[in-house]
Amino acid sequence: MLPLALLAFALAADPKAPDTNVVIRGATIHDGSGGKPVVGDVHIKGDRIAAVGSVGKIDGAKEIAGKDLVVCPGFIDLHTHCDSGVQNDKTKANKNYVTQGCTTVVTGNCGSGPVDVAAYFAKLDKQGVGTNVIHLATHNSIREQVMKNENRKPSEAEQKKMEELVDKAMADGAWGLSTGLIYNPGTYSETKEIVGLAKAAHQHGGIYASHIRDEASGLLTAIEEAIRIGTESGCPVHISHIKASGKAAHGMSTRAVEVIEAARKKGQAVTADQYPYIASSTSLRATVVPSRYHEGGQKELVARLDDPATGPKMKADIEKAVDGRDGGKRIQIARYAANPKWNGKTIAAIAEAEKKEPIDVVLEIERNGGAQVVNFGMSEEDVRVYMTRPWVATASDGGVQTPGDTVPHPRSYGTFPRKIGRYAIDDKIVSLEQAIRSSSGLPADILKLTDRGYLKAGQFADVVVFDPKAFRDTATYEKPHQYAAGLKWVFVNGGAAVADGQHQPEAMGGRALRHGK
Repeated sequence: MLPLALLAFALAADPKAPDTNVVIRGATIHDGSGGKPVVGDVHIKGDRIAAVGSVGKIDGAKEIAGKDLVVCPGFIDLHTHCDSGVQNDKTKANKNYVTQGCTTVVTGNCGSGPVDVAAYFAKLDKQGVGTNVIHLATHNSIREQVMKNENRKPSEAEQKKMEELVDKAMADGAWGLSTGLIYNPGTYSETKEIVGLAKAAHQHGGIYASHIRDEASGLLTAIEEAIRIGTESGCPVHISHIKASGKAAHGMSTRAVEVIEAARKKGQAVTADQYPYIASSTSLRATVVPSRYHEGGQKELVARLDDPATGPKMKADIEKAVDGRDGGKRIQIARYAANPKWNGKTIAAIAEAEKKEPIDVVLEIERNGGAQVVNFGMSEEDVRVYMTRPWVATASDGGVQTPGDTVPHPRSYGTFPRKIGRYAIDDKIVSLEQAIRSSSGLPADILKLTDRGYLKAGQFADVVVFDPKAFRDTATYEKPHQYAAGLKWVFVNGGAAVADGQHQPEAMGGRALRHGK
């Protein structure tokens, strides 16, 4: 932790920087290192932190009274699905992330997102964006571009083409390779294929981030595969949204931690991120339809359901998956375009109201294009086991959201205040220092991001100020479209995105952050 002496930085004039000149005076400073806080001042000048510690009178500076408030680095969300939202002119301000203190989001997760990184970043540069954006090379999207949605090994030429696309993505500023090994078509890939692509990322100093192949009863084997890919490629390994999903996996978090820490003791870089909730969220199809039935597209899936030989087997497999989730009581519809009235209701409740069997509700949804769901599959004990590990970062796995008739997972609005407000301040499962570090300094270290994530003179001024008595998540599973409470100020590259507790919709201080640039 910084000493209570002034740390100052000589600032060169930057014509792109805002004209910010602000001193946050007398706040409790958490610098992102996990060390004990001190009371002091933070001076923001332009787009940089100019000084941290005991700051004297600054001519022309706006003074923000920090007494009883916490000042800390802006939160870095390692795992989001904001890819489309930050490109949309109506949602590019990324309000639901800014208003929980998030100043940087990582996109391209679970193997899906823009393949052309140069074009993606150029669009963000041109239109402006409310948060900084980091992107990963996307295995699923790259594989689909080269091989379509086919269940087979790549040819030598196809493997080479995929490696070339990863290499180009990295050269254009991606920060690593991501996989989503329960999703199509990545689920059809073998370890050898992924190692080849990860090697291409490693040549540029990238990480390997994975939604691993199994988060349920096969959790340990899936973690071991990710570690193997890191060993053989040279990439640091990052396990996305680590969990133990489904009743059969409850309690496996302890063994998963042992596997990861054994690799870490051998010197391998292995980390993870986690959202602080017992429910996950993805498509209904990924939740209950086995991947062997996903090849092709919607038309092919419906054809399999109608096939006299395949259809009954497929229905039986889906029904088994639904039964394993308490007959659909633990699956809540988040977004179903064909019948929005079902949003917010469980499969079981819909079946009862419609006087149908749960399997018939699921098949109706899948025949009509599918739905996003919230799946209550984790135990609170496992959530807390992972949370206490110093190598587990906080991340939402959410996306850009705006209030409407959908009922998405509340993590898109509440991840960071929930971790800090509930789990650290209220429940004391982790210290406030660790909760803040897991949201700032740790993700910066995982990415090897050297100029953000800490309150240090010279770092970019991604800074959050909150009231520790009031900073809490208000989004619930029933009413998720609710912004966090208790946030006072958010600076993104020195520009105020939240000022005196109010979101500034015109603030577009975010930047596309290119690896190695």
